[in-house]
Formats: sequence, C-alpha cells, structure tokens
Amino acid sequence: MDKQQLASTIWESANQMRSKIEASEYKDFILGFIFYKYLSDKELRFLKNQGLLQEDIEKISEDDEEYAEFVRKNLGYFISYENLYSTWLSKGGDFEIADVRDALSAFDRNIDSSYKKVFENIFKTLSSGLSKLGESAAKQTKAARSLLNLIKRIPMDGSQDYDVLGFVYEYLISMFAANAGKKAGEFYTPHEVSVLMSEIIAEELKDRDKIKIYDPTSGSGSLLINIGKAMRRYLDSDNKIDYYAQELKENTYNLTRMNLVMRDIKPANINVRNGDTLEDDWPFFEDDRKDSTYNLVKADAVVSNPPYSQKWSPKNKEHDPRYKYYGTAPRGKADYAFLLHDLYHLEPDGIMTIVLPHGVLFRGNAEGEIRKNLIEKNKIDTIIGLPSNVFFGTSIPTIIMILKHNKENNDVLIIDASKGFEKSGKSNKLRNCDIRKITDTIEG
Repeated sequence: MDKQQLASTIWESANQMRSKIEASEYKDFILGFIFYKYLSDKELRFLKNQGLLQEDIEKISEDDEEYAEFVRKNLGYFISYENLYSTWLSKGGDFEIADVRDALSAFDRNIDSSYKKVFENIFKTLSSGLSKLGESAAKQTKAARSLLNLIKRIPMDGSQDYDVLGFVYEYLISMFAANAGKKAGEFYTPHEVSVLMSEIIAEELKDRDKIKIYDPTSGSGSLLINIGKAMRRYLDSDNKIDYYAQELKENTYNLTRMNLVMRDIKPANINVRNGDTLEDDWPFFEDDRKDSTYNLVKADAVVSNPPYSQKWSPKNKEHDPRYKYYGTAPRGKADYAFLLHDLYHLEPDGIMTIVLPHGVLFRGNAEGEIRKNLIEKNKIDTIIGLPSNVFFGTSIPTIIMILKHNKENNDVLIIDASKGFEKSGKSNKLRNCDIRKITDTIEG
C-alpha cells in the first residue's frame, strides 16, 4: 500500500467513525492522536538508541527523576512508559479513556522549561474535547480505541517515513477542510496554492545562507512547511530556516505547532504564538514583560492566506507604524490591514506573498487610498489572478499579490491564471503545469 492509498484508507475510516461530530472538530481528535503517537514513537527510538532494552524502558517513570530530566533535555518532553501510545495499544480491552486524560495531563508536567513555547498546552484541544467522543466513558473509550488502532498503521519509525507521515497528515487536513464548509479557510490553504507561493519565494531567496519566514495567519502551518521544503533544495542544513507564526484560534494554533514539529523541524527554530495579529502586531515578547522584551521581527519571506474581508477595528490605528504611511483599512474589510501588517515585517530585500479577494483591486475609499500609496511607493511587484473555486468554503475570485520593498523597476506584472486548472469534484485545482507556467512568467 503506497502513501496515497494509506492516507485515503485512513480518511475513509476516520470519516465513518466521526458519526455526528463536525469534520472541523473531529480533525482535532485524529490529528492530536497522530501527534501523540509521533512523540511517543520518537521517545521510544531515542531510548533504544541509548542502549536501553525493553525491560529497562518499562521501568521508566516520572519517579526516575534523573532519566526523565535527561529525556526532557534531549527531546523537550518526557512520556513515562505507562503513558506511551504503544502501551495504550498493548492494554487491549483494558484500555480506558482515563488513560488518555492522565497521559495528556502528565505531558504538560514533563515539558522542559526551554521548550515551553513549542509544547505547552499543545494537547489542550484534544484533552478538552474527549467528552465529544461519546455520551459515557465507555463510549468514549470505544471511540478512542478505534482511533488508536486506525492510526497505528501510519509508519513513524525512520527518516524515510517522515514523508509518509507528513503526506498522510496533510491529506487528512485537506479532506477535513473539504468537508468543513466555510470553516475550512480557518486552517487550510490548498496544497497547490501553497506550492505555488513557496516556489515563488524559493526562487527569490535561493542565494541566501539563512532565512526567516513568517506567517501571521498560520492555520495548519502548511504554507511555512512548503516554503521550508522548497528552500531546503538550496540550503545545506535544515537549521538555516527560522519559522515564525501567529494564529488567533487556539485549536488551529495547536495544529500549527504539531505540524511543524512533525516535519522534524527543531524546536529551537520554531517561534509560534496564539494571538490576534491585527491587535497585537507580531508579539515577540515575554507575556509578563511586554514592554521590556518586545523585539520587532522582520522576515526574509512573509506569506499569508488571511480570512477574507474580515471585520476589524481601525480605531486608534492611524498612528500604528504598520499603517501610518499607507492608511487604515475600513472596519468591514481587514484585507489591507493584513497586507500592511505583512509588509511592515518584511526585510528590505525580502519578498511577501498574500492571498486576497479580488475586490482589493478595485474597491474605493480607504482601500483605494491604500492601493494608491502602495503603487506610488512601488511596493506591488506582481498580481496573479487565480481560478474561482480554488479555496474550500468559498467560490469568490482570489488573487495572489507579491510585494517587495526594493523593486528593480516600477512595473507591476499582472498574470491572468484564471483559466489554468482542472476540475476536482466541486473545486478547481491548479495542475503542476499551471504552477510552472506562472512561475516561469514571473521569472521572465
């Protein structure tokens, strides 16, 4: 069974299991359990690489403070033997939903202090939602056991399998998005659009030795992951990319962190925060010492697929450094607020790509003034018109806008890519040839 067949089989089974639970909620269960299995299996491999035999591993618990601390320092977390995913499976009929609750509670107690921002409360969505798996503990146990036995089929035991794990994980996210209606846009950018944006960025930054990439509306984190994958063709080490992300919704923020960690990105390279991007800017500070620890982050690549035409409050924003040179977006449409936020955090020689509704090209008043300022200051590099029905949950026409601070000319390249796609169910999908045609046009 190849990875496509495996992913499809797991999706079909999971979709049948979810019963009356909404797809947008059920994803948190299965993706959370996949992540827990990933961490459990990673710890088991680590322990075995240290020369421990199975009987030695079975003795390791929180009471063994010295060894627990050793594991935490190396992995960032520690899971005792009784709480490992494989232990749950070995219990068979003796497994209970209480085992999951106890393990998730213990996980938060066993995070190394230097890894708190990556792992703290990462299972909160899963833990708080377990009751939705059934009306009683027995029904919750039955549902969880079925999920555990389904997920155990995903290989996580070697470097070649990270591709399988990543593929299955993104496939499941995309299928949940396809079944989540309007909520899909909260956590997923279609893979082909993500690849297109990543290829554009990678071509621009391919000569860099080290880069920072930032997504202020990160969703599942797929945009960052695909940029990282594209850039690794040109960098001599995975540690040459620093990932910055912010996400408003807590469950989606947890999804960002899980997805980044499971791509074997080192925690030291992950900088993610749960917060309101438009209200808090990029809050790279310690929460209890905001004024003294604030550090403006500028990135080599800023990428985002923000919620379209979202309501926001422009009150008292006219002097905000993000907006004061261009104008503030109107209350009913935050599209340009997100764009200007991204632009503010772009390095002088960087590149940003952002997905926006078609209306940003022609709406007047405050948006017209912002658009005029962007053009006069020569910030807009390229506008790509995408096919309709490319994004889950909406059929409105969309564009990708590419912006730079230091352009080589005063032109704006406009690409009409609205006719290049194939039908995929109810949606339209960019083909590899469509992506190549767009990138070739940009490269000129």
